Amino acid sequence: MTIDLTRRTLLQLAGATSLAMAAAAAARAEGTAQGGGPTFASRTPMRVGMVTLRVKSLDKVADYYRDVIGLTVMERSAATAKLGTSGLTLLVLEARPEAAIESRSAAGLYHTAFLMPTRKDLARWLVHAASHRVPLSGFADHLVSESVYLDDPEGNGIEVYADRDPSQWQWSEGSVKMATDELNIPDLLSLTNTRVPDYAKAPDGMRIGHMHLRVGDLAQAESFYHGTVGLDPTRRRSGAAFLASGRYHHHLGMNVWQSQGAGQRDESTTGLAWFSLVMAKPELLAAQEERLRKGGVKVTALADGVEAIDPWGTRVRLLRV
Repeated sequence: MTIDLTRRTLLQLAGATSLAMAAAAAARAEGTAQGGGPTFASRTPMRVGMVTLRVKSLDKVADYYRDVIGLTVMERSAATAKLGTSGLTLLVLEARPEAAIESRSAAGLYHTAFLMPTRKDLARWLVHAASHRVPLSGFADHLVSESVYLDDPEGNGIEVYADRDPSQWQWSEGSVKMATDELNIPDLLSLTNTRVPDYAKAPDGMRIGHMHLRVGDLAQAESFYHGTVGLDPTRRRSGAAFLASGRYHHHLGMNVWQSQGAGQRDESTTGLAWFSLVMAKPELLAAQEERLRKGGVKVTALADGVEAIDPWGTRVRLLRV
């Protein structure tokens, strides 16, 4: 299929009339506009493994992640769908047809961020999204990465991004410099043929690079995910905090922009059921489990690790490779 992919087309998909408006939308997705090697995120002591979502319409949402993101449907039944790349499960969907849609003011998922192996892969995917007229909610240059934002059919946020090489990241006193600038779309699209989409499926190296959560209190969230889970702070700005393992820019984002003061999540609604952090070494998992127990966190043993629950009821699984 031949398409006419212009800046105007992409802006229309993002519901914007200018790049500045699209960057502003991305700023709302990442906070404020104040101021890599793509496999880096997976070479750290801890990394994001997979995500499980509760959804009302299993078929509709599974088809979306298959057709729009390019994930392969690995298993599918009336109750669940497992999707991923190169035989690795990245996303599990659980059918909850009677569930209410989780409020955006509740604690829970802000977005799941799919990390492309290369910048060219991001360009190829953007041509694919535009050719299928996929609605976008914003795009931006974050200095450490370049990102496109969208929502699945039930409002679960998605980021598709590519990292810049870590040698280009700017660190100062333990904080990495990030921003929400205009994405240079022409430069990005110069890497691929915009008239002939060639993104048939997600590249084998695509992973979930980071998770971004809505929380009810930022200090309480930092106490749990930094003080207890053990992720390191990499950036703090108004209403948001970012944490990582091994000096990645962030494996976890957290904000209170819509959810300040949120209470316990309602597990009968749609949204994030749990996500996993994978440990590179077995001894690290043992140390993390001890740290959780010493922190007074209720820990549930699993066959391949442990599950803990954050202050708002979001489940995080610490798993061995």
